[in-house]
Amino acid sequence: MGPEEFYAHAMRSADGEGRLPLSRMTGWDVFPFERAGLRVVPLAPPELPEPGRAGENGADCAACAGDLTPVWSDEHWRLAVLGASGTPLILMLQPDAHHDLPDLPDDRASEMGLLIVRTARAIESLPHIARAHVSRWGDGGAHLHIPRRRRHRQGACPLPRRPGSRPALTARRDRTAPGGGR
Repeated sequence: MGPEEFYAHAMRSADGEGRLPLSRMTGWDVFPFERAGLRVVPLAPPELPEPGRAGENGADCAACAGDLTPVWSDEHWRLAVLGASGTPLILMLQPDAHHDLPDLPDDRASEMGLLIVRTARAIESLPHIARAHVSRWGDGGAHLHIPRRRRHRQGACPLPRRPGSRPALTARRDRTAPGGGR
Protein backbone atom coordinates (compact mmCIF):
# COMPACT_ATOMS: atom_id res chain seq x y z
CA MET A 1 0.00 0.00 0.00
CA GLY A 2 1.52 3.32 -1.05
CA PRO A 3 1.35 6.56 0.98
CA GLU A 4 -1.69 7.91 -0.88
CA GLU A 5 -3.55 4.60 -0.53
CA PHE A 6 -2.71 4.41 3.17
CA TYR A 7 -3.90 8.00 3.68
CA ALA A 8 -7.20 7.26 1.90
CA HIS A 9 -7.60 4.09 3.99
CA ALA A 10 -7.00 6.02 7.23
CA MET A 11 -9.37 8.81 6.19
CA ARG A 12 -12.21 6.26 5.83
CA SER A 13 -11.97 5.82 9.64
CA ALA A 14 -11.70 9.55 10.37
CA ASP A 15 -14.51 11.87 11.39
CA GLY A 16 -15.68 14.91 9.39
CA GLU A 17 -12.70 16.96 10.63
CA GLY A 18 -10.19 14.30 9.55
CA ARG A 19 -9.56 13.05 13.10
CA LEU A 20 -9.07 9.36 13.82
CA PRO A 21 -10.78 7.82 16.87
CA LEU A 22 -8.79 7.61 20.09
CA SER A 23 -6.53 4.61 20.47
CA ARG A 24 -7.59 1.58 22.52
CA MET A 25 -4.69 2.54 24.80
CA THR A 26 -6.77 5.43 26.17
CA GLY A 27 -8.97 2.85 27.89
CA TRP A 28 -6.08 1.04 29.61
CA ASP A 29 -5.95 1.44 33.39
CA VAL A 30 -2.37 2.74 33.12
CA PHE A 31 -3.32 5.49 30.64
CA PRO A 32 -2.59 8.73 32.53
CA PHE A 33 -5.33 10.94 31.07
CA GLU A 34 -9.10 10.94 31.09
CA ARG A 35 -10.61 10.28 27.66
CA ALA A 36 -13.04 13.20 27.89
CA GLY A 37 -11.61 16.18 26.05
CA LEU A 38 -8.78 14.30 24.31
CA ARG A 39 -8.69 14.79 20.56
CA VAL A 40 -6.46 13.39 17.86
CA VAL A 41 -5.00 16.01 15.53
CA PRO A 42 -6.48 15.94 12.01
CA LEU A 43 -4.65 13.75 9.52
CA ALA A 44 -2.50 15.58 7.02
CA PRO A 45 -1.95 14.23 3.52
CA PRO A 46 1.41 12.52 2.95
CA GLU A 47 4.34 14.78 2.14
CA LEU A 48 6.41 13.21 -0.63
CA PRO A 49 9.25 13.03 -0.68
CA GLU A 50 9.37 12.83 3.10
CA PRO A 51 11.20 15.81 4.64
CA GLY A 52 14.73 15.16 5.89
CA ARG A 53 15.41 14.69 9.58
CA ALA A 54 17.82 16.74 11.64
CA GLY A 55 21.36 15.43 11.24
CA GLU A 56 20.89 13.49 8.00
CA ASN A 57 24.27 12.16 6.84
CA GLY A 58 25.91 13.60 9.96
CA ALA A 59 25.40 17.19 8.78
CA ASP A 60 24.18 19.52 11.54
CA CYS A 61 23.76 16.55 13.90
CA ALA A 62 23.23 17.78 17.47
CA ALA A 63 24.08 14.31 18.83
CA CYS A 64 27.42 14.26 17.00
CA ALA A 65 28.11 17.75 18.37
CA GLY A 66 27.66 16.42 21.91
CA ASP A 67 24.40 18.21 22.75
CA LEU A 68 23.98 16.15 25.95
CA THR A 69 26.50 15.70 28.77
CA PRO A 70 27.01 11.98 29.37
CA VAL A 71 26.68 10.44 32.84
CA TRP A 72 28.47 7.38 31.43
CA SER A 73 30.39 6.68 28.24
CA ASP A 74 32.87 4.29 26.69
CA GLU A 75 34.71 4.25 23.37
CA HIS A 76 31.47 3.59 21.40
CA TRP A 77 28.47 4.74 23.49
CA ARG A 78 27.28 7.53 25.75
CA LEU A 79 24.36 7.66 28.20
CA ALA A 80 22.94 11.04 29.20
CA VAL A 81 20.10 12.30 31.39
CA LEU A 82 17.55 14.42 29.54
CA GLY A 83 16.23 17.56 31.21
CA ALA A 84 13.13 17.95 33.33
CA SER A 85 10.08 16.05 32.12
CA GLY A 86 6.89 14.55 33.46
CA THR A 87 8.66 11.29 34.30
CA PRO A 88 11.05 10.59 37.17
CA LEU A 89 13.98 10.00 34.80
CA ILE A 90 14.72 9.84 31.09
CA LEU A 91 18.09 8.58 29.93
CA MET A 92 19.28 8.72 26.32
CA LEU A 93 21.64 6.10 24.90
CA GLN A 94 23.47 7.12 21.72
CA PRO A 95 26.39 5.73 19.75
CA ASP A 96 29.39 8.06 19.48
CA ALA A 97 29.60 7.46 15.73
CA HIS A 98 26.77 8.73 13.52
CA HIS A 99 24.48 5.73 12.95
CA ASP A 100 20.77 5.12 12.74
CA LEU A 101 19.32 1.73 13.70
CA PRO A 102 19.32 0.15 10.21
CA ASP A 103 23.01 0.96 9.58
CA LEU A 104 24.29 0.16 13.09
CA PRO A 105 27.20 -2.30 12.72
CA ASP A 106 26.59 -5.74 14.22
CA ASP A 107 29.22 -5.31 16.94
CA ARG A 108 27.60 -2.05 18.06
CA ALA A 109 24.15 -3.71 17.93
CA SER A 110 25.41 -6.46 20.25
CA GLU A 111 26.78 -3.86 22.65
CA MET A 112 23.52 -1.92 22.48
CA GLY A 113 21.53 -4.98 23.58
CA LEU A 114 23.76 -5.49 26.60
CA LEU A 115 23.66 -1.79 27.47
CA ILE A 116 19.87 -1.67 27.28
CA VAL A 117 19.53 -4.68 29.61
CA ARG A 118 22.17 -3.44 32.07
CA THR A 119 20.66 0.07 32.16
CA ALA A 120 17.18 -1.37 32.73
CA ARG A 121 18.51 -3.48 35.62
CA ALA A 122 20.19 -0.44 37.17
CA ILE A 123 17.06 1.71 36.83
CA GLU A 124 14.80 -0.99 38.28
CA SER A 125 17.14 -1.42 41.26
CA LEU A 126 16.42 2.16 42.35
CA PRO A 127 14.01 2.67 45.28
CA HIS A 128 10.44 3.46 44.24
CA ILE A 129 10.99 2.32 40.63
CA ALA A 130 9.06 -0.62 39.23
CA ARG A 131 9.78 -0.62 35.50
CA ALA A 132 12.25 0.71 32.97
CA HIS A 133 10.66 1.41 29.59
CA VAL A 134 12.78 1.41 26.45
CA SER A 135 11.63 2.98 23.19
CA ARG A 136 12.95 4.12 19.86
CA TRP A 137 11.68 6.94 17.66
CA GLY A 138 13.52 8.20 14.63
CA ASP A 139 11.37 10.82 12.95
CA GLY A 140 13.00 13.86 14.53
CA GLY A 141 16.68 13.04 14.28
CA ALA A 142 18.81 10.79 12.10
CA HIS A 143 21.27 9.86 14.91
CA LEU A 144 20.16 6.71 16.77
CA HIS A 145 18.76 7.57 20.20
CA ILE A 146 17.22 5.08 22.64
CA PRO A 147 15.32 6.77 25.49
CA ARG A 148 14.64 4.96 28.79
CA ARG A 149 11.92 5.98 31.20
CA ARG A 150 11.15 4.70 34.65
CA ARG A 151 7.82 4.16 36.40
CA HIS A 152 7.16 4.37 40.13
CA ARG A 153 6.40 1.23 42.13
CA GLN A 154 2.81 0.58 43.17
CA GLY A 155 1.95 2.93 46.03
CA ALA A 156 4.98 5.18 45.42
CA CYS A 157 3.48 7.24 42.60
CA PRO A 158 2.84 10.81 43.79
CA LEU A 159 0.11 11.47 41.20
CA PRO A 160 -3.60 10.85 41.68
CA ARG A 161 -4.87 7.86 39.71
CA ARG A 162 -8.19 6.46 38.64
CA PRO A 163 -9.56 4.00 41.24
CA GLY A 164 -8.08 0.54 40.71
CA SER A 165 -5.48 1.71 38.19
CA ARG A 166 -1.72 1.23 38.29
CA PRO A 167 0.68 4.18 38.39
CA ALA A 168 0.81 6.19 35.19
CA LEU A 169 3.90 6.07 33.00
CA THR A 170 4.10 9.85 33.04
CA ALA A 171 4.50 10.38 36.76
CA ARG A 172 6.03 13.66 37.87
CA ARG A 173 9.59 13.79 39.16
CA ASP A 174 9.77 12.22 42.63
CA ARG A 175 12.00 14.57 44.64
CA THR A 176 12.30 12.05 47.49
CA ALA A 177 13.86 9.29 45.37
CA PRO A 178 17.62 9.29 44.76
CA GLY A 179 18.34 11.20 41.58
CA GLY A 180 14.74 12.39 41.46
CA GLY A 181 15.37 16.08 42.09
CA ARG A 182 16.16 18.63 39.44
